[in-house]
Amino acid sequence: MVRRFSVKARFALVFAGLLLAIGALMLVLEFLLVRAALPTQTEPDEPGVPATSSSPPTSSVVLGGPDQGRAAAQVVQHNIAEYRADVLNTLAAQSGIALAASVVLALGLGWVAAHRMLRPVQQVTATARRLGADNLRERIRMPGPRDELTELADTFDGMLDRLAESFDSQRRFVANASHELRTPLATQRTMIEVAMAKIPPGSPARRLCERLLTVNARNEQLIDGLLVLASSDRGLRARTDVRLDEVARQAVAVHRASAAQRGCTLHVELKPCVVRGDRLLLERLVGNLIDNALKYNTEPGSVWIGVGERPSLSVANTGPDVPADAVPGLFEPFRQLAGDRAGPQRGVGLGLSIVASVVRAHDGTIEAVPRAGGGLVVVIDFAGARVPDGESARNSAAADSENA
Repeated sequence: MVRRFSVKARFALVFAGLLLAIGALMLVLEFLLVRAALPTQTEPDEPGVPATSSSPPTSSVVLGGPDQGRAAAQVVQHNIAEYRADVLNTLAAQSGIALAASVVLALGLGWVAAHRMLRPVQQVTATARRLGADNLRERIRMPGPRDELTELADTFDGMLDRLAESFDSQRRFVANASHELRTPLATQRTMIEVAMAKIPPGSPARRLCERLLTVNARNEQLIDGLLVLASSDRGLRARTDVRLDEVARQAVAVHRASAAQRGCTLHVELKPCVVRGDRLLLERLVGNLIDNALKYNTEPGSVWIGVGERPSLSVANTGPDVPADAVPGLFEPFRQLAGDRAGPQRGVGLGLSIVASVVRAHDGTIEAVPRAGGGLVVVIDFAGARVPDGESARNSAAADSENA
């Protein structure tokens, strides 16, 4: 891969190259003018008298015969030639040094000028990196005179305004639709349960009611998942210190009965860990991961839940083989693997999508890899929600004393 220079480097190189070309042209012209102005050698017109077209004045008088005059003229011409060569050599050397120093200075000045000129662009880039679907409220609002860079910043701000409005409209629609659908689903479930109470067990009508209750329960799960997804996508309005190990311990306690029914063994290793975030969303995150690990497992099977001091959370399970190229799609809404992972207890396809959304809201990262022998390993790094070491130790000690 060919490494390209940055814009600042290219600007500095262009600036120095232009100065080098202009400086070289001026030095060549200066050299030619100085060379033309220096005295030149000519043949003597009379014996004993050195004749030059332009020679330094001398007060010496040549005495003697023609031979002595010719020798004196040769000495003068030799001195003129040396004087001319010394001047031109000195001029060329000093001009070259001055040109080289100017080029180095031009590189430095070009770099500084490019840095100052591109600072607004860097501001736009930094703002764009901080933005996400859950954080579209920040704007550049570049001050200064109206020019191309401020126009670029204003255009970027306008685009963010339109994006924020579009995202908010979409989230409001999902939330409102989910709320509106909850009431008829609850009414439908009540009516089915009342009807089932009047139907004798084993009859076809009762079996139909049971299937309708199953469908109704899945629809309620879907609505509830959409609400949580819309809530986590909005970001966190407030952050509090949360003991991640306590959240995981409570989630494990809730799922122990379900694990026993499925013939799965829970292996738990929890270290004290404090993160800053939303406790309800973190509880939903851990619960979804454990529920997913139990739902798509073998019988008998195992689930490993771990919380580290990094802070990090890991959940792994036994189960069917998961193709590596299919793992990224598991975190997209309504995406499920076909085959063994889609059994009678399959969900609605929002569990891992909610997990990914909650992780983003907490400025964390999530990684999933197929487990050797079948199953999936999910590791979440909450580095963005880390509590400083001193505060984390105090919070952990306070929580342990309260629990004691």
